[in-house]
Amino acid sequence: MTQIVRAGAVSHVGRVRSNNQDSGFIGAHIYGVADGMGGHAGGDVASSITVKFLAEHESGFDSVETAETGLTELLLDANEMIASAVAEHAELKGMGTTADLITQVGDQMVIAHIGDSRVYRLHHGKLTQITTDHTFVQRLVDAGRITPEEALIHPRRSVLMRVLGDVETSPDVETYVVPAVDGDRWLLCSDGLSSYVSDAEIAAVLSRMGESSREVGDDLVQLALDNGAPDNVTVVVLELGASELENMPPKVVGSAVNPLRYAARPPQRMKKRLLPDVLQPSRRLAQRPENEEFVVPTDDVFQEILESERRRKRWRRITWLAASLLLLGVITGSSVLAYNWTQTRYYVGVDNGNVVIYQGVQATLGPIPLSEVVEKSSVHVDDLPDYQRNQVTNTISFDNLKAAQELIERLEGATNAK
Repeated sequence: MTQIVRAGAVSHVGRVRSNNQDSGFIGAHIYGVADGMGGHAGGDVASSITVKFLAEHESGFDSVETAETGLTELLLDANEMIASAVAEHAELKGMGTTADLITQVGDQMVIAHIGDSRVYRLHHGKLTQITTDHTFVQRLVDAGRITPEEALIHPRRSVLMRVLGDVETSPDVETYVVPAVDGDRWLLCSDGLSSYVSDAEIAAVLSRMGESSREVGDDLVQLALDNGAPDNVTVVVLELGASELENMPPKVVGSAVNPLRYAARPPQRMKKRLLPDVLQPSRRLAQRPENEEFVVPTDDVFQEILESERRRKRWRRITWLAASLLLLGVITGSSVLAYNWTQTRYYVGVDNGNVVIYQGVQATLGPIPLSEVVEKSSVHVDDLPDYQRNQVTNTISFDNLKAAQELIERLEGATNAK
């Protein structure tokens, strides 16, 4: 029977952040990742609470339906845990986390998903993103307002529409059911990987069947770091097969490994046993830089953000038009100044066999000549001595009209003297 035969979990703080707000775990039945919201106090606490709770309460399921319900209820219970933590520790207010869980039930893989962490499946060498990001930009992509490529650089790409945390009492968890196939590899990851490593690169690493799941996880994390990932990076890699199940003791990675501690507060009306050791008294939470944010996914809020998006696009068009007009003005002004300068120059040359004075320079701007005849003389170029004839034919430049006229007078005098 096809089953999960190997699993590996790796987490790294990334190149910029000072603390890891991601958590991941390998359980006996359930595997998962959680990415704390970086822009809120206690993002690491939120992911740690979630993973610790899931690791302590995981179990197998008898059917796909009970697995969907069970995984959803686990995440909703973790959500209540986070809310309870905030009730005792006000400095944690607003913290949240994404979460992705996966378990196998018979010949099916069951997934529970909330936020912008992702679940991928490598099947016969082809990588497929199974989950859909619960983000504002994904809604714009779904609505056809922007392309997936534009979403990667959109200024509001960090706005989450669904998370676990004290921001929602009953978050909307999405579930998926996908066949479990021998030889498939599954990847659960935080956006620290998916935002900085392309699907093609992920597929190439997952396709290294000679490497263990842990080695593949290490390679993926290193690839994200090589690509300059500033955010935390967490991956869980699963390998499906028909061979004997490897010994895989439960494992947690990321912020859930080392409990953080916070200042004690007066007891609230809550069950003390619900709080994991991550919240035992010690010191206060440090301030964290702003990054991700959560918005309540109501139609009014979405319309408000859409209007903000329209304003942003209008402003971008206005800015582009203004910059274009400014550039056009600069080019036009420079051209006018350059043309005006050319009209201060003169040269003596030949027109229809006669020696003439040109105003301008011997050049063209596209089809437009930058000189014209301003004075004709009675001197025929063929009447000039060889030396003077060659000079006039090749043109003689002057800074002013008077100097050019003086040369014409000398040439006329020379030819009349003959």
